[in-house]
Parts: sequence; structure tokens; C-alpha cells
Amino acid sequence: MRAALLQMCASDQPEENRTAVLRAMDDAKAAGAGILLTPEVTNCVSQSRTHQRAVLHHEADDPTLAAVRHAAAQAGIWVLLGSLALKTADADGRFANRSFLISDRGEIAGWYDKIHMFDVEVDETETFRESDGFRPGDRAVMVDTPLASLGLSVCYDLRFARLYRDLAQAGAQVLTVPAAFSPVTGKAHWEVLLRARAIETGCFVLAPAQSGDHAVSRGRPRRTHGHSLVVAPWGEVLLDAGTAPGLHVIDVDVKEVDKARARVPALRHDRPYTLVT
Repeated sequence: MRAALLQMCASDQPEENRTAVLRAMDDAKAAGAGILLTPEVTNCVSQSRTHQRAVLHHEADDPTLAAVRHAAAQAGIWVLLGSLALKTADADGRFANRSFLISDRGEIAGWYDKIHMFDVEVDETETFRESDGFRPGDRAVMVDTPLASLGLSVCYDLRFARLYRDLAQAGAQVLTVPAAFSPVTGKAHWEVLLRARAIETGCFVLAPAQSGDHAVSRGRPRRTHGHSLVVAPWGEVLLDAGTAPGLHVIDVDVKEVDKARARVPALRHDRPYTLVT
């Protein structure tokens, strides 16, 4: 499977970001990739709820989703839209942080709403309350494709190992972790957590990321860690994209999944236990 990972420094203007994704689709196709993967909040990086309400759409009329579906069908390439920020019908007005897997026919092969909300106070400058603006999902998603079986996740999900074990035991060979990781937690934890998820599950991990200082028209500025990674089932880092935006193409041999799991078949070794306190 030849995969193309798009590292972005998305703005809070969906039109600009959509243009970047469509250009990356052309480049990925030209490079022979079977799938393009984009980061979390591909369409809009913003912490201003007022701005989000002004520029975001519901899934049914989201221009980015529609354009990517059309382009995927035209080019015959799969796309993992890491996530789109979308309006919902929720009474409290919260948005969805939704990942889409688009087939090479332009169909939505699967979608996943980020389960775990990034509500943290890392330090005085790194405070987030994602659940104030976004409502969490409640379903894990694994999708079989002709390329590989993909287990979907988004960013902060990375800290919850059980999700990835469940996906792997359901048949996932590749785990997708699109992200907009903060610089502080990214420097400390991003690579080690991605490698751990790969080793624990015997899966490839593909993690396209947002990177840099994001242009915002209103609200707090945002900076992200970058370092889109591809990790092999044995834990080797096959690709580290650094911090510059760009497209990175890599060949992934899905047969390595079975080899890693044969060497350490931990997915078959679960045992019940009682917690004593």
C-alpha cells in the first residue's frame, strides 16, 4: 500500500484548506499513492466558537467533504479526511470532530466521531476545553478496504490504549491517528505513544499532523507540534515529517502485520483478572 500523508498548517478559512487538500490529492495520485491521509480539523483550525459557527457546515452541505468525494472519484484514490469540524443538530450547539474514509469511488466508506475530548491544563499557555465546543462520539470504527483494514481514531484518542487494542482484535491492520497535537505534549509524548500503539497491536500506525503557527482571523492563536509519523508493527519509525508542511509518500507492506503478530501474539493472550484495592 502506497500512502501519502499531508502535513498541514491549516488556517481558520475552510476555502484555503480545501484548496490545499485538493492539490495534495493531485500530487498523491501523481506519486502513485492509493490513499491520501490528512490531519485532524483539516477544514478549520480555530478556537473561536463564534468563528466556527460562521464558517462551518453540517455534513450534508459541507463543501470540503463534497469536493473531496468528487475528486476522489475522479482520481480513483482513497482519502482519509483526518477530521472535519462540522455543525450538528445538538441542542447545545456543539460541533462534531468527524473523521471520514472516502473510497476511490467517492463514497463514504466509514466515519468516526472523536471519542475522547482534549480537556487539559498542561500549563498557563496550554489549556484546552474541547468538550465545550465539540461533543464526543461513542462508537469505535474499523473499515475493511482493498488496501488494508483501517481502524480510525483522532488525536487525543492516542492516550487510550484499549481503543486500539479493540480495533486490532476486530481485524484492523492499520491504525490512523490524524492529529493537531500541542507542542508541549507533542514533544514529550507524541512519538512514544504512537510507537507504543503500534507495538501493542502489531499494526502500522499512520499519523498525519497539523504543524506550525496557524493563521487565525479571530480567537486565540494556535500552534501545533507537527512530526507526522508512520510507525511499523514492530515499532520502527519509518517516516518523521519534521515540522514543515508538505506531502510525504511511503510504501507500507501490510504483510508485516502478520509477521509481527506471529512473533509476539499478544492480541490472543488476554486473560480475565480481578482488580484488588
